[in-house]
Amino acid sequence: MAIARSQLLKELEPGLNALFGLEYDRYDNQHAEIYETETSDRAFEEEVMLTGFGSAPVKGEGSAVSFDIANESFTARYTHETIALAFAITEEAVEDNLYDRLSSRYTRALARSMSNTKQVKAAAVLNNAFDSTVTYGDGKELCATDHPTSGGGTFRNELSTAADLNETSLEQSLIDIAAFIDERGLKIALQGRKLIIPSALQFVAERLMASNLRPGSADNDVNALRNMGMLPDGYVVNNFLTDTDAFFIKTDAPNGFKHFERSAVKTSMEGDFDTGNVRYKARERYSFGVSDPRCVFGSPGA
Repeated sequence: MAIARSQLLKELEPGLNALFGLEYDRYDNQHAEIYETETSDRAFEEEVMLTGFGSAPVKGEGSAVSFDIANESFTARYTHETIALAFAITEEAVEDNLYDRLSSRYTRALARSMSNTKQVKAAAVLNNAFDSTVTYGDGKELCATDHPTSGGGTFRNELSTAADLNETSLEQSLIDIAAFIDERGLKIALQGRKLIIPSALQFVAERLMASNLRPGSADNDVNALRNMGMLPDGYVVNNFLTDTDAFFIKTDAPNGFKHFERSAVKTSMEGDFDTGNVRYKARERYSFGVSDPRCVFGSPGA
């Protein structure tokens, strides 16, 4: 359906002071605070988790050395989606010079719509982090208490008892991250880098991480989180997180949050021969996901 003159009557009126509704600022590229972006040249991408080796055993004198085998554990798959939106203006509106006056406004609105969808899809990975119906390569939801390992054990990247964001829950999360194990049960040196929160928790996060002294206490204790340099990348607010009391910690695990760009956003304009309408389209292809769940630790809130 094209935008016709009847929908733009005010544009024809003399003395029009302002058009509004299309000029809002937008929350743009918040996904870049979470995801590493890579390019893709195929319909989907796959990343395979390798198990590595177990602990090296003692070799007895004169005995043969032990051999171990590194296997593939699970595969993370990223299937790209095509996102597109268009608008059209009638030939008559173009003739009456309405296209020149409105095209820049509507193209900005189109860009805002494309950007909004991208941020919603990026945030959906975290918004569904505790949903057992949304699973990843190891068959578990993103944040779980029982991620299976190839060695037969499990690890958790979620608090054992769900809690709201406070000093105790944040410290316990960092302790639990330091206890992460690899696929063969070996301890790995990971640490939390960045706190990811909804806008409702930004004031709590500021008190927890920016205060010189322990927040909420009159004992003049130091703020251990700040003094020890924990979460060196600070905190970031994501306005597309839907749970107002859930929080997440991004770790320094490699190959974690991934954003694959199959086709960058492209715009095109063309005229339709049959109707004479002018059509403008925006289109891009991408995917968001996680390869290694050790890249994040979370709590859904109490």
